[in-house]
Amino acid sequence: MLVSILHRVTGAGLSILGGIALVWWLVAAASGPEAYAAFQDCADEWYAVVIWIGLSWALFQHALSGLRHLVMDIGAGYELRTNKFWANMTLLGSAALTVLLWIYILGAR
Repeated sequence: MLVSILHRVTGAGLSILGGIALVWWLVAAASGPEAYAAFQDCADEWYAVVIWIGLSWALFQHALSGLRHLVMDIGAGYELRTNKFWANMTLLGSAALTVLLWIYILGAR
């Protein structure tokens, strides 16, 4: 149940917050170097990094949950034990992928 709810919440969060960030980035890029520099300054703040980390976790959680649902749509994974295992793996996998991504991003700075 938790993974199903998270799938919906992360989808909504990605579409709303991610959409706002994407539009802001595109407008800044189209508006010239000063606007893009202002976007970069704001995007590099600590609170923005927390938002980026949250968005990256939401992306991984939503993708892994979507793959789990795809497998279930073909009729596999409905057994309670298997279902719980893969639900937990989506949570663990999204956390692990987020940590690995941010180790890479922060290491590249």
